[in-house]
Amino acid sequence: MIAPATSALFQRLNGLAPRVALVLGSGLGSLVDAVEDAVRIPYADLPGFPHSGVSGHAGEIVAGYLSGKPVLMLAGRAHYYEQGNASVMRPVIAALADLGVEILILTNAAGSVRHDLAPGSLMLIDDHINFSGLNPLIGEPSDQRFVGMTTAYDRQLREAFLLAAGEVDEKLEQGVYMWFSGPSFETPAEIRMARTMGADAVGMSTVPEVILARFFGLRVVACSVVTNYGAGMTGAELSHEETKDVAPKGGVRLQKIIRVLIGEIG
Repeated sequence: MIAPATSALFQRLNGLAPRVALVLGSGLGSLVDAVEDAVRIPYADLPGFPHSGVSGHAGEIVAGYLSGKPVLMLAGRAHYYEQGNASVMRPVIAALADLGVEILILTNAAGSVRHDLAPGSLMLIDDHINFSGLNPLIGEPSDQRFVGMTTAYDRQLREAFLLAAGEVDEKLEQGVYMWFSGPSFETPAEIRMARTMGADAVGMSTVPEVILARFFGLRVVACSVVTNYGAGMTGAELSHEETKDVAPKGGVRLQKIIRVLIGEIG
């Protein structure tokens, strides 16, 4: 079944056929400014696309060229906590697959549960824990809903990400991302639990998109910008303003890596 937004996107892209798409998380939207020959398409113009109500998420597609390669960027995402719908990004991922996108690069802002993973760090996600218990494929009638997640984060793409980081001399941590539903931040007890369970960072996005991407056959790689320590680790209260303040600083470093990565895989 073709996604409702596919034909509208196809017309607006005017022959551009990117293999790679990116989802830009909180504070990371400035990467769209590096896109050449950019075509901007508001989500509101695309049937079925969600409208994000989170500050720091622009809510538009920016398509064009980055590092000489065709690319499609999603400036902002919709989250489960906005409407209580874990499959809110399904129309988006479906449209990408229909357009021929093969690789999805996901970025997010995350909280650290490790004292040695400081704010401003970049963490390549090598696995996740879906602590929320929610799943965007609940209600899917076909047997395709039984998606294997053993290699959800593509090994070759992770290796390419690490090589790209090395080329621009940026340190890249690796770790496990735990998804909480949000929108309230985690408690100190939940942060201690996350650490005990093997998480390195926590956040309120990405995991549903990974599941959907694998459902639609896309290869996935994901990276977090660490914006804060988890609750109880410093004694300070958490806030979304802190996320928006710190994310762009780490985002500048992440952009350098992504430019190289796109040039190599795009």
